[in-house]
Amino acid sequence: MLPSICDSIDMKWYFEDFVYGSIDGAVTTFAVVAGASGAVLSPSVVLILGFANLFGDGFSMAIGNYLASKTRKEYIEKERRKEEWEIDNLAEQEKQEIRDIYANKGFKDELLDQIVRIITSRRKVWLDTMMKEELGLIEGKRRPIDTAISTFTGFNIIGLIPLIPFVFFFTSDSGLSSSDVFPYSVIFTVIAFFLVGILKGKIVKRSLFKSGTYTLAVGGIAAIIAYLVGYLLSLVV
Repeated sequence: MLPSICDSIDMKWYFEDFVYGSIDGAVTTFAVVAGASGAVLSPSVVLILGFANLFGDGFSMAIGNYLASKTRKEYIEKERRKEEWEIDNLAEQEKQEIRDIYANKGFKDELLDQIVRIITSRRKVWLDTMMKEELGLIEGKRRPIDTAISTFTGFNIIGLIPLIPFVFFFTSDSGLSSSDVFPYSVIFTVIAFFLVGILKGKIVKRSLFKSGTYTLAVGGIAAIIAYLVGYLLSLVV
């Protein structure tokens, strides 16, 4: 599934959104499981709360990512239109800004004149340079809907893993309580973080073990905090 989605968008951006969603999915689902297990709720209730979190929070994150990406895209488009107007109506001032930018980079004399002349002779290059060098804005090719789907997919695929033990023991009618099943959920959550790290390491061509361990450490800290909050709340509620 990952390669098919990545065929239509930039893999780096897709993977960042996928990791963002997957870590949050595993942590928040684990927090629900931890709190519900600490309150000694039945496995069926844990599953209801867990799946409600998966789809509810997953959709919320996806929408949030979509709106954030769309807002940034619209902001960049607005700034680009502004720069286009300035190039068309304040050409000399914009040329001086190009000169100042490259003068600050250490270029001078004839070389500086040549750089300014080359950049300002092509409108698109001139505009792209102003966007990047003056405003620090780089236009991405990914669509907001792609970032939303990537986040939602990561959230639900990896966020489901802490619930797998509860699904198994519930469907097998083992009679175990949620607190009995919880240790298995801890193990599955550890596996989830490590798998995300391995996948990240494979994509960026880094050590799979180191990448998996690092992601496990970061996600583990977040999961421990989530567990402590859920456990403490279960004592007072």
